[in-house]
Amino acid sequence: MLHGYTPPHRFLPYLAWTEVEALPDKANTVIVLPVGAIEQHGPHLPCAVDSIITAGVMGHALAALPASVPAFGMHPVVYGKSDEHIHFPGTMLVDGVTLLNTMVALGESVYRAGFRKWLIVNAHGGQPQVMEMAARELRIRHADFTVLPHFVWRVPNVASSFMTDRERRLSMHAGHAETAILMALAPDTVHMQHAVASYPPEFPKSLSGDGRPSAAWTARDFGPSGVIGDPHPATSEQGQAILDSLVHSWVQGITDLHHLHWPARDVP
Repeated sequence: MLHGYTPPHRFLPYLAWTEVEALPDKANTVIVLPVGAIEQHGPHLPCAVDSIITAGVMGHALAALPASVPAFGMHPVVYGKSDEHIHFPGTMLVDGVTLLNTMVALGESVYRAGFRKWLIVNAHGGQPQVMEMAARELRIRHADFTVLPHFVWRVPNVASSFMTDRERRLSMHAGHAETAILMALAPDTVHMQHAVASYPPEFPKSLSGDGRPSAAWTARDFGPSGVIGDPHPATSEQGQAILDSLVHSWVQGITDLHHLHWPARDVP
């Protein structure tokens, strides 16, 4: 069914339009949109990694949310701006303009339905700027619309506690953390017998604080596998711990957004 990891009673598309219209306190009801991508993640992970992670984390968070906090999940946007992975088969993408227009159109739909708090939770590192641009455009259009674009990993979690220093500094794609959490969320899609490690050359510290490349790159710049990191140390137990910590943080985040009083700009 379409709801995936999200409990059916928290899945907005399962409501009839009359039920949406009749919801109480829609101005403080949090609408959650997971945004991912379909792009290569090396030979050991599925192309759906980012979409699985954001749908899984936010679905579990909505399931763990207290009944007193009104929130609903939307169906994930699973196609993203993935042109840095375009050289690998299986990558399915839209361009940045198309994604931006899609996000703005979805935001308008959320607003038109009467909701005033929209949480966009993106899991693909190649498109946070698009989410931010869409959020700003919607805020300019609607003085009373609180739109929060966020990154699924950018909340307190335990992923770094399992990693080596090199992995923490240089891993960017299909490495330890993503492999571990996929072992918890979708273990049948992980094939560790095909796992390989590959790191980028370190960038000068004067141009990059941690050595990660700060020049434009594509995944094939760092080798033929598509991996940027080392997935080998990942375990399902680590993945469950990472998932649990992310879910805990997002339950708090959704709750805080429900209670947030963000100033509404006066309309001339």
